[in-house]
Amino acid sequence: MMTSEPVAYAVEGLEFEGRLIHSEAQAGAPLLLMAPNWLGISQKAIALGEELAAGGYVVFVVDMYGRDGRPTGRENPMEFLAPLLGDPAAARARVRAGFEAMTRTCDQRRIGDPNFRAAIGFCFGGSNVLDLARSGADVAAVVSMHGNLQTKRPARAGEVKAAIFVAHGANDPIAPKADRDAFEAEMSAAGARWAMMTFGGVHHSFTDPSANRPPVSQYSAFASDYAFHLAHKFIADAFAGKFKGDGP
Repeated sequence: MMTSEPVAYAVEGLEFEGRLIHSEAQAGAPLLLMAPNWLGISQKAIALGEELAAGGYVVFVVDMYGRDGRPTGRENPMEFLAPLLGDPAAARARVRAGFEAMTRTCDQRRIGDPNFRAAIGFCFGGSNVLDLARSGADVAAVVSMHGNLQTKRPARAGEVKAAIFVAHGANDPIAPKADRDAFEAEMSAAGARWAMMTFGGVHHSFTDPSANRPPVSQYSAFASDYAFHLAHKFIADAFAGKFKGDGP
């Protein structure tokens, strides 16, 4: 039986509430922080977290807005995204706090294995988990699915501990080729262990079955299935220590 429960924590005096999703059968399962799209902890995000948990993880859906500042879905996304995109220090503090809350809660309650931690993010959440890696968090792997790759605070040499996997659509206007090239240069300069998969003809939000706004966003069953398969393999290999040394 799957359990989904709120976990409260604070960031700079504000109240946040993530969602911990697990089952009794996952006593030794690895921990996976999940950063959702701009809508934050929605019912769709929780359902996606449950799907990931069913695949063998203890999942923590991170709260990037605070308990009293969440969108309903009817707003302009930039009302919520712009403040955090413009303040990378605040964004990193929030995703790091969620990562620490996940680890602390699971350790105290003996849920899963806090020695094995990874993160996955979608759209805005993709940029959140990349910032988690850029911040130097002790996380084995981070996976960005059609995330924003730009940053005002590039990773510094030697600080990225995570192995990084990025999955993108070649026709994604949110992260055009110039951004992908800049990300590649940033990660290489930082000495990070990274890999990128680009799907030809695929748009933004390709893992979201409800995405249907071409030419901006559109679901792709092939790209979604393949990206998830690669993501799980990448995380498992990172846990096994296969990316240590010169990189993947």
